[in-house]
Amino acid sequence: MLSLKDIKKDYVVGDSTVSALKGVSIDFRENEFVSILGPSGCGKTTLLNIIGGLDRYTSGDLNINGKSTKDFKDCDWDSYRNHSIGFVFQSYNLIPHQTVLSNVELALTLSGVSKSERRERAVKALEQVGLGDQLHKKPNQMSGGQMQRVAIARALVNEPDILLADEPTGALDTETSVQIMELLKSISKDKLIIMVTHNPELAMKYSSRIIKLLDGKVIDDSDPLDKNVVEPIKKPEKEPTKADKKAAKKERKKLKTSMSFLTALSLSRNNLMTKKARTLLTSFAGSIGIIGIALILSISNGVQLYIDQVQSDTLSSYPLQITKTTASIGEIMNTMAKNHEDSANHDKDKVYSQNAMGEMINTLMEETKVNNLEKFKKYLDDNSDLKDLTSDVQYTYATTLNVFTESDSGVMQVNPSTLLEDMGYMSSTQMEAMSMSGSMGGMMGMGTDVWSEMIDNEELIDKQYDVIAGRLPEKYNEVVLVVDKNNEINDYVLYSLGLLDPSSLNGIVRRAMAGEDISVDSEQHVYTYDELLDLKFKVVPTPDFYKKKDGVWEDMTGDESYMKKAVANGTEISVVGILRPDEDASSASISGAIGYRHDLMTYLIDEVDNSEIVKEQIANPDIDVFTGLKFKTDENAADTDSSSEIVSDSTADTESKADKTADSSDTDKKAGLVAGDSSMEIPEGMTEEQYKALMEQSGASDTGELADMGMNAMGSMDMSAIQGGDMSSLTETQKKYIASLSDEQLELMKQMLKEQSDTNADQLANSGKYSTSNYDNNMKTLGYSVVEDPDSINIYPVDFASKEKIIDIIDDYNDSVGEEDKIEYTDYVGLMMSSITSIINAIGYVLIAFVAISLVVSSIMIGIITYISVLERTKEIGILRSIGASKRDISRVFNAETVIVGFVAGALGIIISYLLTIPINMIIAHLTDVPIRASIPVSAAVVLIAISVCLTLIAGLFPSRVAAKKDPVIALRTE
Repeated sequence: MLSLKDIKKDYVVGDSTVSALKGVSIDFRENEFVSILGPSGCGKTTLLNIIGGLDRYTSGDLNINGKSTKDFKDCDWDSYRNHSIGFVFQSYNLIPHQTVLSNVELALTLSGVSKSERRERAVKALEQVGLGDQLHKKPNQMSGGQMQRVAIARALVNEPDILLADEPTGALDTETSVQIMELLKSISKDKLIIMVTHNPELAMKYSSRIIKLLDGKVIDDSDPLDKNVVEPIKKPEKEPTKADKKAAKKERKKLKTSMSFLTALSLSRNNLMTKKARTLLTSFAGSIGIIGIALILSISNGVQLYIDQVQSDTLSSYPLQITKTTASIGEIMNTMAKNHEDSANHDKDKVYSQNAMGEMINTLMEETKVNNLEKFKKYLDDNSDLKDLTSDVQYTYATTLNVFTESDSGVMQVNPSTLLEDMGYMSSTQMEAMSMSGSMGGMMGMGTDVWSEMIDNEELIDKQYDVIAGRLPEKYNEVVLVVDKNNEINDYVLYSLGLLDPSSLNGIVRRAMAGEDISVDSEQHVYTYDELLDLKFKVVPTPDFYKKKDGVWEDMTGDESYMKKAVANGTEISVVGILRPDEDASSASISGAIGYRHDLMTYLIDEVDNSEIVKEQIANPDIDVFTGLKFKTDENAADTDSSSEIVSDSTADTESKADKTADSSDTDKKAGLVAGDSSMEIPEGMTEEQYKALMEQSGASDTGELADMGMNAMGSMDMSAIQGGDMSSLTETQKKYIASLSDEQLELMKQMLKEQSDTNADQLANSGKYSTSNYDNNMKTLGYSVVEDPDSINIYPVDFASKEKIIDIIDDYNDSVGEEDKIEYTDYVGLMMSSITSIINAIGYVLIAFVAISLVVSSIMIGIITYISVLERTKEIGILRSIGASKRDISRVFNAETVIVGFVAGALGIIISYLLTIPINMIIAHLTDVPIRASIPVSAAVVLIAISVCLTLIAGLFPSRVAAKKDPVIALRTE
């Protein structure tokens, strides 16, 4: 079974060599109790360590079951110790921080035995040595004899073939020594026991064989194997096949020892728990760097969250804006600067003029371009990535939102607001320019209108505003009123909305500039929520301002009675909610005091597009519906001269009048008939009886009275009212007269009016005069828009990073289209805040770099502490190696210890940092009004703990490597 052949062991000490064993050859039986006796220093323990695989022989050979160990590797020796050898030491060599059960189980964990089987076998081994009731005690709670029994149970638990005992009774009293020897003797019936002892009496009494050593040589063997027994000649071994090699490799792999990382963690955790105070202080020292970085990250995160909020809020007011007609201001300035530099090519002996105005106009014309928004809108609608990058994509149109209020005194226009013009603050041209500035006016705080379209992102609105009364609008005809953070409304808004009388401000600026004494209402007015929620407005499409008269459409905004009716027939708008900006919101997406939904604009566009005047203008693109004149085009402009534009020739005028008289003779007859003029001839197609019947139906006493009544009534009658069936604008006399007419008379009157209208339109269209307007201007005046072709596009990015990606999307679009379809956009906020995030990040990185130095220093300190732990646990290293632990297993134990320390340091640092953010936030809140809240992101906390673990693991690599390289024999001798 076990055979030593000429084993020699030499130790090099300085320049000299000491021979511990000098050619020892011994053959052992499979089961016997062998005692090795000899004086101190004779090589007994060295021989035992070589047999146990703890030490390596210098020369010779150790055969195990007929197999030479000359070519054994470290892993083979580890497996040999774990599966074939059991050690029992004089000083017990139990791991003090492990329980009795854990000490015995330890060898099984290296063998890969399952937890349930491991426990079962360990309990059985302890019961075999009489310690079945001491499973959960620690070694320091037991007597010497009990500890030696635990050591024997540990040696037996893996069912080894050989049990090696080094002075097993050397530290025991006589009675306990006898008990231990009896136990070993009983075990020797099934196993080979080799015991080293100084006690010849015990050896003679219990051993079946005694071997004596002196100066490294065997001098006596009481029962050697019989040399006369002829061993059978072994047949030469065949060359192993591939299958044999594969099977052998598989078997070696199966027998290979390996400690799981969980076992290593358990060993290290129990060891650290024996030194709680030192472990806690070490972890706290390691957490200082983590605390510093965590606090910087918490403040940086708070600042970043605030910046993100500012970005989101700001970008909801400062979108990427793309208008139909645009100019790149930067390009204009660069071009002008370049032109100015190029022009300075003259001598400086005189003063020269500089063509600044001409260059500015030329540059403006060159850099101004028209964007094809219809095509670009389709591109945006088809882009699936845009939704995640934007809060909203808002399409605005040229359709004017005409809003009015009704009162007993009449109607008042609310939007577009004319308050500043009425005050004399600015002209109508300036007002129009500011209204056309759109969102730019709102962004700069210069907008004159108090109505603005809400961003179509309810989540963002919820973040920016608190609903203090009512609710958010859900339909196109619902709006919200926006107050400021103090629940106040600017009096400009109150005047504009009609809540205060705007007529009191008429001309006030001009009067003030003229030196007149003026007074303005400075009283603070109070409104209840219910009063404001009762506000109603009327939206009137622009085409409803026009009325067809004599074949052309007339602007009726100056007619008070007409406007009252138009407003009364408008779409009612209700205030359904009152919003107040959130205290933490740095900006607001609703620029006006009244916020309306986008579908109100789409509804208005639909109303405009379906109006009669718009349809007529679309059907007659060459005729101005407001004047009846033709639009001037490139084709007819060449044929137009001053004589044709103004017809002044008397002959032509006479002929025109004659033609007009001839063409309208029948119309005059009909008019006279309707009016009851008896002098008029009866028109063709009507009999005298029919004529008389009509006279009688009128109720006049005679035809003269009827004629007077009819002519008086028709003299000032609005004929278009009759044609359209609208009688509200007629006087009582006119209404009475109309009521007296029969259906035939009314039909005749309408026919007459239509013929007259058509005649007037034809005459105007063919008069030789041309409209000063054009088709596009007329459609714009009427507010005509096509949903697919917006007037401008406002893209609201989620943040600055998203804005850059959106710009990339626009650039991709520009790369994919021709020069004429390329898009020019305006980024108002890009230059203002684009670098803020980068600056904050840079500051954070610099601070983290400084604090990271302390983290590295603390990691080095943990490495030093781990090295101290290696020195303290040197004996444990020897014990683990003796039961089969590999060098890698030893490294794993100490790596596990550094992982635990690193984790505790990281977790402790995060907990302390979380606690410190409370006073930090209190200090920030006290010193500043900026809503910055320091907080550690969960992801950052996890990463910091992981960094702490990694750094301490790296710092512990050197100590763990030192531990793995320790000689197990020397380690076992360490106290």
